[in-house]
Amino acid sequence: MIQRIQSFYLVLAVCAFALCFMFPVATFEATGEGSETKVVSQLNLIPRADAGESDMLRQVEMGESLVTMPQRGVVSMWPMAALAAVAGLLSLFSIFLFKKRMVQVRVVAVAFLLNVVYLFILFIGPVDKFAEQVGRIGSMVQAEQVDTTYSVATWAAVASLLLLYLAQRAIKRDEAKVRAADRLR
Repeated sequence: MIQRIQSFYLVLAVCAFALCFMFPVATFEATGEGSETKVVSQLNLIPRADAGESDMLRQVEMGESLVTMPQRGVVSMWPMAALAAVAGLLSLFSIFLFKKRMVQVRVVAVAFLLNVVYLFILFIGPVDKFAEQVGRIGSMVQAEQVDTTYSVATWAAVASLLLLYLAQRAIKRDEAKVRAADRLR
């Protein structure tokens, strides 16, 4: 039973959640017409080990053309990482519940709900806060406009929503087939 299509969907959903931890959620770039300096930064679920605030301020003071803003200390992403990890683990756990389809449906529904909460909070919280911080640093070098580019991690979370929905539908379809076969006996 583990070779069913819903197991395939759930494995792909787990892989999508894993991608959320490997790639940045969004990339920010502050530029301006009158400025030659550009401020760039990335927002990750797990902050990368990079230079501290003092290096960024030194780059601004020296007038370098590319200022890299670190993520550490700006936006706390551990609640977002926890939500994504729990949703991914629930998806992985639900693969092995193939004998108890109704429990599997509930576990997939909880993973789906956690993923919706994750995406909702991500778009209204950390991304906006981090863009605002990049804008503040950009204003120090006369860079007024902040461009936000959503990366692989964001699109993987959206894809996992679709995959969890498809898995739940396939599980329900299997349950309907089993019940129909039981009625015929």
